[in-house]
Amino acid sequence: MMTAVHESVLDAIGGTPLFRLARLGAGIAAPIYAKAEFLNIGGSVKDRAALSMVLAAERDGLLKPGGTIVEATSGNTGIGLTIVGRQRGYRVIAGVSDKSAPEKSDILRAYGAEVVLATTAVPAEDPAHLFNVVQRLAEEIPGAWLANQYDNQANPDAHVRTTGPEIWEQTGGRVTHFVAGVGTGGTITGTGGYLKDTSGGTVTVIGADPESSMYGGGDGSPWYVESIGHFLHPGTVEDRWPKAYRADVVDVFERVPDRESLLTARRLAREEGILAGPSSGTAVAAALRVARGLGPDDLVVVLLPDSGRSYLSKVHSDAWMRQWGFLEEGDTLRHLLDGAGPLVAVEADATVGEALEALHGAPGGVAPVVLARAARPFGVSAAEVVGAVSREALAAALADGGAKPGDPLGPLLGPALPTVGVGQSPDEARAVLGEAHGAALVLVDGRGAGVLPRAALAHG
Repeated sequence: MMTAVHESVLDAIGGTPLFRLARLGAGIAAPIYAKAEFLNIGGSVKDRAALSMVLAAERDGLLKPGGTIVEATSGNTGIGLTIVGRQRGYRVIAGVSDKSAPEKSDILRAYGAEVVLATTAVPAEDPAHLFNVVQRLAEEIPGAWLANQYDNQANPDAHVRTTGPEIWEQTGGRVTHFVAGVGTGGTITGTGGYLKDTSGGTVTVIGADPESSMYGGGDGSPWYVESIGHFLHPGTVEDRWPKAYRADVVDVFERVPDRESLLTARRLAREEGILAGPSSGTAVAAALRVARGLGPDDLVVVLLPDSGRSYLSKVHSDAWMRQWGFLEEGDTLRHLLDGAGPLVAVEADATVGEALEALHGAPGGVAPVVLARAARPFGVSAAEVVGAVSREALAAALADGGAKPGDPLGPLLGPALPTVGVGQSPDEARAVLGEAHGAALVLVDGRGAGVLPRAALAHG
């Protein structure tokens, strides 16, 4: 068979195949096909948006010869922009979240980007927030253009022109359900919108979303699947949603817990031979749910955004999965956790008196202190913990007059408890405690599930 010959790697963006998920979909009447976007030249669906945004910026005179491309990215859009930008002679600066897998920053540098790490775990208005850091860079550098994938209409337009038509042609117009995650919203808006318009409204569009993401109705607290969902820091004043996202395109959301997403991504590799990232796990988990309720005349297409090669240190690492409480095999802490009392958490804006009252029933008299949030139906994420407090420390401060019951808790806050995953062994937990700590916060699916004092681990 003749293979394609291209004059540039940019000509190889798009045209990705569909693979039937025969093993994961065994016993399900409706066929499920995966759109393998990790086979784009930069390893993700974001190559399409990157090329579209750069070409549009050139046409509009926003990006000129010798210019600089600046973007905030969890990794994939930055990689696409770097490949496209360097091919077309631009300097590229990628602002990357410090929560992103380190492999992504390494890949960006390999392609020639300058990487600036910044946090997203602060209110959106904080000058240190990643988006504000890149905004300042774009304003300060002569000839710089901020790609702004979240609001750039060339992002969804890429999928109206390429991804949607490809799926329609590849399925011979038989596609009935399209499943994709929602990050910037560009992929699901463009692809889903095209499929709906072309089918006369018969294609159903399903958003695959982390359980706590706000897109699907969660509380906005942190999750562990990268490049997907809508996070809301409790201190954020104005919650802005991307302009690249059209909520009316999505018919229904499937809200997928992190463990289900991560384990499904691992199954993709082991059962289907597809090494994909964690957001692909979210999308496939959602597609399997949807397909189980359909018949043989239906056809589900699920989009796999990126490669698992960028997550070898995370979802595809047994050690990482155990450390964060997503994998439980062999000798684990589960038996100790089941015997412990319920987790008692104190919010950071509590008073000393309120904290002491909450700690009355805390195991070991120690509690994690977490960022204030009106409700946490999914539990306390490890990312929200800002410190720890003990019953003894509070009682002593009240007794010696160092604090009053109505005083703020902040000045008495100690370091955060060390964390161990429920999938780790008692020996591993004791090693984490060392000699310096009296208790550990045990994580199940990345969220606090209990506090184990040293004494409990001594007999584990």
